[in-house]
Amino acid sequence: MAKKMNAFYAQSGGVTAVINASACGVIETARKHKDKIGKVYAGRNGIIGALTEDLIDTSKESASAIAALRHTPSGAFGSCRYKLKSLEANKAEYERLIEVFKAHNIGYFFYNGGGDSADTCHKVSQLSKKMGYPIQAIHVPKTVDNDLPITDNCPGFGSVAKYIAISTREASFDVASMCATSTKVFVLEVMGRHAGWIAAAGGLASDKDTEIPVVILFPEVAFDRKKFMANVDAKVKQYGYCSVVVSEGVHDADGKFLADQGLKDAFGHAQLGGVAPVVANMIRQDLGYKYHWAVADYLQRAARHIASKSDVEQAYAMGKAAVELAIKGKNAVMPTIVRKSDKPYKWTVGEAPLSKVANVEKMMPKSFISKDGFGITDKCRAYLEPLIQGEDYPPYHKNGMPKYVRMKNVAVAKKLAPFTVK
Repeated sequence: MAKKMNAFYAQSGGVTAVINASACGVIETARKHKDKIGKVYAGRNGIIGALTEDLIDTSKESASAIAALRHTPSGAFGSCRYKLKSLEANKAEYERLIEVFKAHNIGYFFYNGGGDSADTCHKVSQLSKKMGYPIQAIHVPKTVDNDLPITDNCPGFGSVAKYIAISTREASFDVASMCATSTKVFVLEVMGRHAGWIAAAGGLASDKDTEIPVVILFPEVAFDRKKFMANVDAKVKQYGYCSVVVSEGVHDADGKFLADQGLKDAFGHAQLGGVAPVVANMIRQDLGYKYHWAVADYLQRAARHIASKSDVEQAYAMGKAAVELAIKGKNAVMPTIVRKSDKPYKWTVGEAPLSKVANVEKMMPKSFISKDGFGITDKCRAYLEPLIQGEDYPPYHKNGMPKYVRMKNVAVAKKLAPFTVK
């Protein structure tokens, strides 16, 4: 770029315990390259902030506040579920983006999100060619679902996996202590629409030192009620109790989600939720065992207090790498995590073209799922364990509560006419 340009950063989709660590990586790295990057403007509520010219001036935040993002959960600048249509379908949106970018001298676009966000970022990257405006768009990977392709794993997943593994183990200890006269089956519902990575983490609750009867229901394996009941029954008879980890995206042989509510979200996906009580009720009907169920829901992705150290480090590294790629003149790419070894765990930063990332989901390999379809293999364990390694506790106040930062989120003065997002 001929002159120093400002950068736009935004968060998209479901937030995580470490997405702000990526924001920290982007902003701190950009500040170190003031000769090439001007200010970093954050979009209030994701891409919506760009379309409505609702920008946040991150230069108004102190260095200590930005540093505190590294240990603060959720999305500091607000997120959204909004997917840009194609240029042909909604040219007005792209014209608006260019209008906003021009008005605020924005030449760098960093979009922090999952698969749909990668698609949005890829579309923005094409503005240079299709509409004659110089913009470098870099996708910053994030998704608790761990379903982005090419990258070994996705920032946000390791901390969710740690939370689910620990919660499954702790709840199982509870059930084990009560099973003689009370609850015999505990059902935990976790996120995962099409990919069972989070559910697989429940398998880490049991190991050679601490054996726990865990049954996992994956989206990749069609639900077979008869086989499932036989597995649960056998474990209760052997151990006296059983824990079930069920992914929200579990479906039957016909492809119908057990938890399909008949509703759609903003991306057109089936609105899921409530599979735990469905499965628990089946257990009551077929086996008659007393049960309890829980839905991890937002707790699993907000739990910064038990975040994985590996995850925090990788989330920051992806934000840092995104800026470094942009400075090198890259466009339409995503920094990736490249695994070098499992033991000791070693990884480095790579990159992938967005054309091969957008709209591609990475499912659990068959080799990661046990032959009976209800557990994980040693190969899966070797993949998962490094991702939950280490603790990165946030600082705490004297009253026992964690110190999380709230941004000032000072708005940038608007220069354009209002724009309505449809």
